[in-house]
Amino acid sequence: MKHDRWLPYYLIAPSLLFMGAFFLYPFIQIFAEAFTSSDGNVGLANFTRIYQDFNFWPSLKNTLLLTGVVVPLQLVLAIGMALMVTRMNKGRDSILYIWTIPLGISDLAAGIIWLAILEQFGFLNSFLSAVSVIDAPASWLNYQNAFALFLAVVVAEIWRGTAIVLVILVSGMGLIPKEYDEAGQVFGASYWQRLWKITLPMLRPSIQSALILRTLLALEVFAVVMMLGGSDMPVLMSETFDWQFLYQQTGAAAAYAVLIMLISVVITGFYIKFLNVPKEAR
Repeated sequence: MKHDRWLPYYLIAPSLLFMGAFFLYPFIQIFAEAFTSSDGNVGLANFTRIYQDFNFWPSLKNTLLLTGVVVPLQLVLAIGMALMVTRMNKGRDSILYIWTIPLGISDLAAGIIWLAILEQFGFLNSFLSAVSVIDAPASWLNYQNAFALFLAVVVAEIWRGTAIVLVILVSGMGLIPKEYDEAGQVFGASYWQRLWKITLPMLRPSIQSALILRTLLALEVFAVVMMLGGSDMPVLMSETFDWQFLYQQTGAAAAYAVLIMLISVVITGFYIKFLNVPKEAR
């Protein structure tokens, strides 16, 4: 009996060791490096260095703006797509499979695909030239066309990342008892009334999970931006990469990593507080 009492702890021990070795220890190490200067003093020297860098504010602005645009659009699109899928009687699995294909494509591969479409001599310019919409291939992806470059990254991220939100929402809708919607129909509620008063409130736990996951991924966007924009569109993760591997300044790179973590924690706390998922719905 005494052995049985400790069995659950024995079973979770491997996962705890894994988390400690590959998450907790690196986290502590990065946190320590962020607050330790090159001369060994503990302080905010690394944060001061990245704050004074000319790319700090552009990278912070681009990251937050990209997150603020992409995540809401993905949520709205995913809700619409999930509603369509759940109401289909035939071909549901095929459509869902097609929509989730981007989940199997890496960030780098997605960036290469959209670069091939949007570069100066890519598929888009070739098509527009063929139908005489433009006279010569245009360069969309450079600092002179900042809005077009930002829009290209938004489109690529929406194409690449909406599927993960869709999967979460479709799973959540599958857990909503049909009796609630049928009761709304009995009492004369329209489709939109049932959507706003029944479906979306009961989908709140899934929406919260999807928002948290997708926001964290958006704050860490890197490969797509590097392929499409390079140094013309700095983001926090690209600055982290540059400080670590280009400038060989581990402390500054760690400071960027800690900054990204703090922003993630703040936004996650916002979602948890203001979405206010009831305990019984978790």
